Amino acid sequence: MPETETQRPAVIDKRRAILDAAVRVFARQGYHATRVSDIADEAGVAYGLVYHYFRSKEAVMNELFSERWSLLLAAGKQVMANEDPPRKKLSAIAGFIIDSYRHDPELMKVIIIEVTRAANSFGRTHLPEIRQAYDQVARIVADGQRDGVFRADIDPDFVGMSFYGAIEQLLSGWVFELMPATDEVFEGAREMVVELICGGLERRG
Repeated sequence: MPETETQRPAVIDKRRAILDAAVRVFARQGYHATRVSDIADEAGVAYGLVYHYFRSKEAVMNELFSERWSLLLAAGKQVMANEDPPRKKLSAIAGFIIDSYRHDPELMKVIIIEVTRAANSFGRTHLPEIRQAYDQVARIVADGQRDGVFRADIDPDFVGMSFYGAIEQLLSGWVFELMPATDEVFEGAREMVVELICGGLERRG
């Protein structure tokens, strides 16, 4: 029997509730210590309903990562399409990532700890998607080199990895409460990352 218009929002709401609950549980007790029943309890749904939407706990995690990362890649494409100078483009990407943490720290905590740092599991599974983000930064750098803004003796791919490495360390500082999570610190962090990268890239004289 085909799904009616009134049924569709309920389906979406249940699925969203499960994903949002998973973020809270993963952030609170870690992915490996979490059971599907924990997610169901947090979402206030029957145990079997989680399996109706997701075949496993891993599928839930994969969905959480892919949702957020697709937004990052889309933001990167939009940044690359405009006519801003390279420094401003890098600042926009850094700002998007930092704002993502500012507005949804639990989700970003889960992504950092359970995906990007999990080289032998989720990180390797999502390596092609992660690489796309590195490549976007590398292309911005290559364009800057072509236009004579950036030095030509630095590998753009290396810069892409260094850029994300620096931002990941910043986010880790907030995740592990090594730095205060205030608006002033968030804004300053973005500028420091861009200055760190661009200060070494920009041509002198």
